[in-house]
Amino acid sequence: MKSLFRLLPVALILACQPKVENQTKSPAAPAKPRTIVTTDGEIDDVDSFIRMLLYANEFQIEGLIYSSSMWHYAGDGKGTLFTSEMEMTKNMYGAKTDLRWPGVEWMNPLLDAYEAVYPKLSQHAEGFPTAEYLRSVVRVGNIDFEGEMDKDTPGSDFIKEKLLDETTQPIYLQAWGGTNTIARALKSIEDEFKDTPEWESIYQKVVDKGIIYAILDQDATYRKYVAPNWPDLKIYYNSSQFWCFAYAWKRAVPESQHYLFEGKFMGEEIINNHGPLLKQYYSYGDGQVQEGDDEHIHGDPTRLENAQWGTFGVYDFISEGDSPAYLHLIDVGLDNLDHPEWGGWGGRLVQSTEQANRWEDGASVLDYSPFKDTLDATYPQVRWLETIQLDFAARADWCVMDYSDANHPPVVKAVGSDRRFAKPGETFTLAVESSDPDGDSLETRFWIYQESGTYSGQATLLAEGNQVEVNLDAHSTGQLHVIAEVKDNGVHPMTRYVRYVIDVKG
Repeated sequence: MKSLFRLLPVALILACQPKVENQTKSPAAPAKPRTIVTTDGEIDDVDSFIRMLLYANEFQIEGLIYSSSMWHYAGDGKGTLFTSEMEMTKNMYGAKTDLRWPGVEWMNPLLDAYEAVYPKLSQHAEGFPTAEYLRSVVRVGNIDFEGEMDKDTPGSDFIKEKLLDETTQPIYLQAWGGTNTIARALKSIEDEFKDTPEWESIYQKVVDKGIIYAILDQDATYRKYVAPNWPDLKIYYNSSQFWCFAYAWKRAVPESQHYLFEGKFMGEEIINNHGPLLKQYYSYGDGQVQEGDDEHIHGDPTRLENAQWGTFGVYDFISEGDSPAYLHLIDVGLDNLDHPEWGGWGGRLVQSTEQANRWEDGASVLDYSPFKDTLDATYPQVRWLETIQLDFAARADWCVMDYSDANHPPVVKAVGSDRRFAKPGETFTLAVESSDPDGDSLETRFWIYQESGTYSGQATLLAEGNQVEVNLDAHSTGQLHVIAEVKDNGVHPMTRYVRYVIDVKG
């Protein structure tokens, strides 16, 4: 089927106008997504945190919460032994009083460094929060042990307050470690309201507002408490696609794109000579050691051969396994925020057939990979890697360069509505308007995201410049997704999109 959806060579657009009925779409610009990050502080969390700060203008960070996980916990200070509920860490570690705990101060030097680069960052885009504001929303959550949710903490109280505030806008609860601090906030709400006349409205308010984005299950609290007691609370669950950003990236990333994660690119284009924030980014052989984690040996330049993950060079990428949780929130024109099944920079997650409020990846969520010439469970994230890494490098420049010296993303919008109706056999034209704030030349490419839609028939694209002629076959119906991809020619090229969604009905 894939051959039916390949982009055809550029051809002249027919002069006829599209026979397409536009759907009504609200012109109001959406507010920036609200989000709270919970993190166990592993080195890959630190690297995710640093990249996130470079995109902090794209969403409203409402909380930064220290939490625990199956890999990291502080202990109760009383010498209490704890054995993991999770089979892997139970077998690896046995009973421990504490485990690889990086403490509750590691955000501080990163926010200090962010404060130092903030004047430069603010030249390039509006909306970057101040370091003072970010410090004001840092809290310590449930950190004593993996899955500990028996007591209220400043972190759980903070999440509870946000879930109960009068703002109706959704709030994305990112779980970079365990879900226990989120679970404690929910348990506290249940304890306070369950036996009151307000419970039904409070429950509805919370499930209408809260959305968890979890990277794996890093404790048992979602399974044991959240899912049974808050079955209507949405969760986006990434258990597979994130690996191309994680420790096993060499296995998941196509070899032709390894250069984007290797030391020459990471060291020269991102880490070095880009200010004090990016200098703290953990990479292989960089000499850095995370306090509290005796397993963080990646920075030792004499230990670059990893029996589990491969052989690495100095400044090679280690891991940012949690970054898809906020990449999903960045509006690059793919309109994926409310449609995780459509796919975007945070991957593609589809609604579970067993749990209506769960969107997940896995063996049933496959995109065709041209690198493997087969359907692949990681490609929904891999397809965006080159664009994401080049965008990261461009933002790294923002930390040290004036506006006139750096690259900025093109501006692209649909001509007419990006939601349409069409009939089988119809031919119509789609077009975008594009401009570049730096005056760079732009390249526009149109392609069909087959797996995002339900249209399985033959559709061909004949593109010229910022227009594309779409030809539908006479027998097929369903939802067709056409992506307009606009890329500039800056030193670190940046790309933005328009997604056309066409409902083909007989």
